[in-house]
Amino acid sequence: MKIGYARCSTDKQDLMVQKTALIDLGVKEENIHMDHGLTGTNRDRPGLERALAASREGDTFIVSKLDRLARSVPDARSIADQLESKGVKLALGQSIYDPADPMGKMFFNILATFAEFEADLIRMRTKEGMAIAKAKGKLRGKQPKLSPKQQNELKRMHETGDHSISDLAEIFAVSRPTVYRTLNRVR
Repeated sequence: MKIGYARCSTDKQDLMVQKTALIDLGVKEENIHMDHGLTGTNRDRPGLERALAASREGDTFIVSKLDRLARSVPDARSIADQLESKGVKLALGQSIYDPADPMGKMFFNILATFAEFEADLIRMRTKEGMAIAKAKGKLRGKQPKLSPKQQNELKRMHETGDHSISDLAEIFAVSRPTVYRTLNRVR
């Protein structure tokens, strides 16, 4: 049997391209397991766990690309070891790698190294971009929900003792944690 796995990192991404690729590779739709909005560095992925649990000896575990399965060599190696212990072959697209075969293992490790390298490059570029934006004064973080005038009024109303935190949250149409953050910020 062919077991498929698809993953995308953000809720804004679409899994249809991967799902279609898996179906084109011969995976039945009911055997495709997916994780939506979970990064490859997060090992706690329910879809991956279901896919691994569904794999039996003689099956082929299929992902469209290695970076959809794992973003680090240790994680990729761990998944490959799980598959090998069950007697399951791993297919990356149309290429099948037998984790028990030395050549298959070597090639898989090389691909995993590239996937990890790519993830490291993305992190490095993101940090560099954030540092540049911060230096230019364009990276300020999340803005407060209340204007400075509203923050001062909230503080004044709180100091009178006539309003509870819940009252202030209702009056300003914000959550109680926002009221607490605002009070801490304006003190």
